[in-house]
Amino acid sequence: MIDRYSLPRMKEIWSDEARLANWMKIEILACQAMSELGAVPPEAVEEIKSKARFDVARVGEIEERTHHDVVAFLENLAENIGPSSRFLHMGMTSSDILDTGLALQMRDAADILLEGTSRLLGILRMRALEFKDTPMMGRTHGVHAEPITFGHKLAVWAFETRRNIERLKSARETVSYGKISGAVGTYASLDPFVEKYVCERLGLKPAEASTQVLQRDRHSEYLCAIAVAASSLEKFATEVRALQKTEVREAQEPFREGQTGSSAMPHKRNPIICERVCGIARVIRGNAAAALQNQALWHERDISHSSAERVILPDSTILLDYATDKFNGVMEGLVVFPSNMERNIEATGGLFFSERVLLALVDKGLSRQDAYKLVQASAMKAVEGEGTFRENLAADGEVSHLLTEEELEGCFDIAGSLERAGVVFERLASLKVEP
Repeated sequence: MIDRYSLPRMKEIWSDEARLANWMKIEILACQAMSELGAVPPEAVEEIKSKARFDVARVGEIEERTHHDVVAFLENLAENIGPSSRFLHMGMTSSDILDTGLALQMRDAADILLEGTSRLLGILRMRALEFKDTPMMGRTHGVHAEPITFGHKLAVWAFETRRNIERLKSARETVSYGKISGAVGTYASLDPFVEKYVCERLGLKPAEASTQVLQRDRHSEYLCAIAVAASSLEKFATEVRALQKTEVREAQEPFREGQTGSSAMPHKRNPIICERVCGIARVIRGNAAAALQNQALWHERDISHSSAERVILPDSTILLDYATDKFNGVMEGLVVFPSNMERNIEATGGLFFSERVLLALVDKGLSRQDAYKLVQASAMKAVEGEGTFRENLAADGEVSHLLTEEELEGCFDIAGSLERAGVVFERLASLKVEP
C-alpha cells in the first residue's frame, strides 16, 4: 500500500520559511494599501517589492540580540531594502502580522486535513457498501446484543466522518480572519482600509473587532474540531482493536509481508497502527485543552497564549494529518472474517432473539412485564448450560400455549432482525464524497 502521508506539505506550512514569507507578504500588501491612501510613495512600494528578502538564519541571529522575532524580521528586511524600509510596519503592531500570518497557516493546514478526512469518508462509504449484507453480532457493554451488519458499523463511522468534515470546514472559516488594526485594535495609526485591502488579497476576512490580537475563541474552535476528529479516529481504531482480539477475530488491520508482531512471540499480529492512532488522539485532546485556556488573556493582550500555540497548532495539525493517513491505510487494507462473524453470532445459541420472542408474546396479549419474565427465565437457563434458549422456550407451557411452533420458529429468523437495515444504506448511497 502506498503511504500517502502528507507530512512534507504540512511541515512546509509550519516552517520558519513559510511563516516569514507570510509576514513579508502582509507587510508588502500593507505598504501597497497605504500607497493607495497616499501615505507611501509608489516608487517606495516598488523598491520594497523588488528588494524585500529575508534569511531565516539571519533573522535568528538578530533575534538573539533583540529577543523579539518581529523586530528581528523587520531589521533583516531593512538590511536588504534600504531607506524605503522606513515605510514598513507603519502604524502596525507585531500581532497584526503574527495573527494574520497564523490565520494563513491554520487555513492551509485545514485544507490538508479536509483532504485526508474526505478520503477517509470515501473509503468508509465504499467498504460499508461492500459489507452491507455481512451479518455480525452487535454488542452493547461488550456483551452480545442483537445482529447488525459489518457494513452498518462502517456506515455509522462514515456519517460521523462527514460531520467531522463539516466541523473542520466551519473551523477553517472561523480562523480565516486577519487583523491590521494597531496596538489595541482601534486603528489609531491605521486607516481600516489597510486591513480590508490586505485581508481581501490574502483570502481572509477582516475581524469585526479585535484587541491587539485576534480573539482566541477562534483558535479554540479550530483545535476542538481537530480534537473531535481525532477522537473519532480513536473510536474507530478502538473498535478495530476489539474486533482483532483472538477470541473475536472478526476483523484485522493489515499485516504486511516481513512485518514482526513481537520480539518474543512469532505468532503475534498486533493492531499497532490502531493503537498508535489512539495514543495520538490523547495528545491532541490535551492540546485542545490548552487552546481553551488560551482564550483568557489580560486586558487587550498578553503573550501567555503564544508559547503554547507555537506547540499545539503545528503539532495538532501534523498529528491529525498523520493519524488520518494511517487509519485510511488500515481501512483500505482491513481484513474481514465473515465466517468468524457467523461463528460468533451462533455462539449463544440464538439468545439474541430474546426481544423478538418478547414482542411476539406481548402481541398475543401478555403484559410486557410478564413476557419479559418468561423469556428471561428460558434465557438464563441457557446461559447456565441448561438446554438451548429455543428448547427452553418450547418446553415452557405458558410460552407454548401462546405461540405455535411455527410462530416460535419465526422469531428465530435472523433475516427478520435485519430486514429494515437497508434504509441506512440508502442514505449512505446518496452521501456525497467531496474530493
